[in-house]
Order: sequence, then C-alpha cells, then structure tokens
Amino acid sequence: MLECRDITKIYGRKTAVDHVSLKVEPGRIYAMLGPNGSGKTTLMKMAVGLVKPNFGGFYYNDQPVGVDSRKEVAYMSTEPYFYSWMTVGDVGKYYEDFFEDFSMEKYKKLLKRMELTVDMKTKSLSSGMMAKLKIAVTMARKAKVYLLDEPLNGIDLLARDEIMNSVLEAAGRDVALVISSHLVDELEKIIDTAIFMKNSQLVEVCEAEELRIVQGKSIVDKYREIYGHGGEE
Repeated sequence: MLECRDITKIYGRKTAVDHVSLKVEPGRIYAMLGPNGSGKTTLMKMAVGLVKPNFGGFYYNDQPVGVDSRKEVAYMSTEPYFYSWMTVGDVGKYYEDFFEDFSMEKYKKLLKRMELTVDMKTKSLSSGMMAKLKIAVTMARKAKVYLLDEPLNGIDLLARDEIMNSVLEAAGRDVALVISSHLVDELEKIIDTAIFMKNSQLVEVCEAEELRIVQGKSIVDKYREIYGHGGEE
C-alpha cells in the first residue's frame, strides 16, 4: 500500500531521516513513536510528497507518491495551515475544491461533535480548537491512508476520547491509519503496530498483541525500554 524504501532526508548538516524502509498495510492502525527530532514528521511529509528525499523513495501501490497518491492519502500536519482570512466554513469549501473524497456532510457532523461552528474565524481559534478543526477536515475525507501528526496536541483530557472516536470511525479492512503522538498510553489500546523512531532511524517495529503475549510487555514498556529516561531530550 504505502511504502518507503531506504529513504533518507538531509537538511544541511542534519540527517532528518536516515535510510528508513517501512511498509504500511491496509486494515491496520499504526502508532509512530519517538521523541522530538526523531524523524516522524519528516517521514510523514515525504509520504505525501511535501518533502523530497535525498535518497530512496516513497511509493503508493508501487507507484511514486505524487498527485495521484494524494487523492487517497490524507495528511494532517502539526502546523496550522489555513489562511488567516478563513472561517471554519471556508476551510471545508477549500477542502471540497481540492479533494474529490471530501464530504461536506460529514465535515459538518464532525464540527458539531467538536463544538465548532462554520462562522468561527480560524485566526481566533485556540490551539485546542485548531487541533479539533484539523481533525474534522482531515477525517471528513474518505481516504485509504490517514497520516495524523500529533492529532492530540493541545487537546484536553475530556476531548481526547471524542477525537480518537472520530479517527477510529475511519478504520476498516481497506484503510490504514498512522498516528504520531507523544501520548503513548492513549494509543496503547487502539493500535495494531508500533513504529519506533530514534535519532532519525527506524529502530523497531512491534506488533502490539504479539508484544503482549510473547514478551509480556505493553507498548509503554517498550517505549521506556527503547528511549529510557533521556528519550525525550
């Protein structure tokens, strides 16, 4: 489905992603885990063609990622990416123009769930409200792959379940979900596979159920094992 082959991205003297090979399959939910600077965001941006690798390549259904793959791969970035003049309603119209799989009906339902209204100005939204808007507009697409970069950033505890429920509604046999987050314990109960990034490299890919049955460890246990006390520095 979505695959990177020995992919590397270098910014000046810094290697952001270092020879990573990874395949994302349909019908599965992935957590992409690791401290800041481990390469998670750069990897996601290369998956949708926003960043070009120095070496290696990203492929969707065995074809290089590009305009065609973007029709079926939905990406939610950590950064705000809406024009300051936009209202929440304008954001929906913008997506409707760009993506054939965007459902305005679903978008409005998600807005109601997120307690957002179409007349709200994006420039006036709090960080938490902006996070909810990004989730709503991304999950209103009927994509085959969803790449969500820190979707729980700025979301208070009470709203997280609503956010995750909105994300999980898209799950299915022909859909892959990839979620990047520092909130490992929030993802533990929903994921099939954990992808661990460290120092720009892929260090391990673990099947959550196998980890629990064979090694008697949780994803949180594995996270602590890989990163230790200095993992977030």
